[in-house]
Amino acid sequence: MAYRPTWQGHLRLSLVTCPVALYTATNSGGEVHFNLINPKTNNRIKMITTDPDTGPVERSELVKGYEVSKGEYILMTQDEINSVKLESTKTIDIERFVPAEDIDRRYWDNPYYLAPDGKLAQEAFAVIRESMARSGQIALGRVVMSTRERLLALEPSGKGILAYTLRTDAEVRDEKEVFGAISDKEADPQMIAIAQKIIEQKEGPFDPSQFVDRYEEALKDLIKAKQKGHKVAKVEAPEDTNVVDLMAALRASLGGDKAPAKAGAKKAAPAKAAKTKAGSSAKPKAAASHGRARKAG
Repeated sequence: MAYRPTWQGHLRLSLVTCPVALYTATNSGGEVHFNLINPKTNNRIKMITTDPDTGPVERSELVKGYEVSKGEYILMTQDEINSVKLESTKTIDIERFVPAEDIDRRYWDNPYYLAPDGKLAQEAFAVIRESMARSGQIALGRVVMSTRERLLALEPSGKGILAYTLRTDAEVRDEKEVFGAISDKEADPQMIAIAQKIIEQKEGPFDPSQFVDRYEEALKDLIKAKQKGHKVAKVEAPEDTNVVDLMAALRASLGGDKAPAKAGAKKAAPAKAAKTKAGSSAKPKAAASHGRARKAG
């Protein structure tokens, strides 16, 4: 199957340039999609573009508008929008090389494959790719996609280059806005020790083939059942359970048993106080850099 490129242009490292094509690295074709249906006629509903004053309008007659104040728009034709030309519209110019660990995971966005566009481009592409591989760093460039200029992180992958769009600083929220209300109280060292043993029991290699979207699979089963005319039974929601004793729950988890719980418990019973040695609370290890672990994401 021949994939259609998302973007075509040139990759440039200083004075070395070659034609390249950018392809999406992910596939959403298997997702379950629903349409809006009128149950009285079994017809699919059509969305009609409508002016609140004059009624239906042909899409070909519409232009884009930017709202400068309530109800006031600056109208823009597609030709006017296309007149804004940046060098990154047709060229990915490598501007800088940085260590992978310098890029915070939160900035990594969508993955793409970058490949030479045509046989004549392969030699120059190979030179750029191999030079990048030997540097051991991430190359940064810019590209205009979907009317937006995006920063690209490039690194060799197999015979090609893996490209990630990076979010801008304005798109990433400050974690203090969410984490600021979390208590500074240190966790019980004995509980942490048990939790670490539970983690050790669950350690293993990452195999994405073992993970499937169970909700989507259940939806597909539901559709098949309805297609065969089967009556679908209503599923009751599970009862909420509140852990009464955190220490007992941890120990039970370590043994593989069900954690002691009580439905509707209003307040968790306090755990037994544990003797704490000076300086025994260890700081959490920093998250591994995306450049070394992003295939797990």
